[in-house]
Amino acid sequence: MIDTIIIDGLAFALPMFIMAIGGIFSEKSGITNLALEGLQGFGAFTGGLAAVLVMQTVGSGSQLPYYVSFIAAIIGGMLYSLVHVVMCIRFRANQVISGVVVNILAMALTSFLTKRINEGVFSQTSNKFVLGTSVRITVPGISRIPVIGAVFRDVYPFEIMIVFIAVIMWYVMYRTPFGMHLRACGDNPHAADAVGINVNRVRTAAVIISGGLSAVAGMSYAYSISANFSPDIYLGFGYLSIAALIFGNWSILPTLGACLIFGFARSSGQAIIQQLGMPSTYNDIVRILPYVLTLCLLIFFSKHNNSPRALGEIYDKGKR
Repeated sequence: MIDTIIIDGLAFALPMFIMAIGGIFSEKSGITNLALEGLQGFGAFTGGLAAVLVMQTVGSGSQLPYYVSFIAAIIGGMLYSLVHVVMCIRFRANQVISGVVVNILAMALTSFLTKRINEGVFSQTSNKFVLGTSVRITVPGISRIPVIGAVFRDVYPFEIMIVFIAVIMWYVMYRTPFGMHLRACGDNPHAADAVGINVNRVRTAAVIISGGLSAVAGMSYAYSISANFSPDIYLGFGYLSIAALIFGNWSILPTLGACLIFGFARSSGQAIIQQLGMPSTYNDIVRILPYVLTLCLLIFFSKHNNSPRALGEIYDKGKR
């Protein structure tokens, strides 16, 4: 039972973690990003469409559609994030409202396009792209160690990819000039501008990065929890990742801890239901556990949050 909790918890937490890192990049630059839900959904749509198209050519037995789907998802998520960029940076719209609009637009647009594409291209009446679940990898030897070995058992390839990307993003954030400029833009954009940093360019790059990372998460959930792309991909995971980055105080490693808490809460609930032989209808209760936990954590930790000082502020170069 413990091994199942660890395996399923990591498969849920790591995609949320990479999406939260995208949110950290955006908000560290000063752009509030409530659009993570829509970005991961639109990325999953483009990746799912690419996977289905490639499967038509090479067949479902090849791993090529799997890897093509992630590349397409990242591109799609980055392109769709430009909607938030244009609204917040070019037209200086309210960033919270822009994020909500991006989410709603993604849900409506991807649902409409999926139905039309299935009817027009695949001659099917369906609102989903069927992908199947990803293969899993088990590391010989170390996977046999009690408890700890579960981390190396039945691992999705995207989990390995997410860990690799997360390390790169941590290095970019804390060990590169771009990361320093990004953090400066979120704390004091006018001071950053005074030393020659192009604030709008840095913020644009940060939001685009959040789009690409959110798309990785969306594609990961499509290949694990959903086994397809459909409107069901919008299950609130983007909002959970926002809660995780807030509890993590906009820092990458503490955010990982918050994501793991949410992931293990969900997998623990599922394991308990299976262990007790309860009806499948109780799965709905499991789905709300991370949100209940979010409310509890909010009560105890929200007063200690230390957000970027210029978060959500519209940058006006002529205003001092």
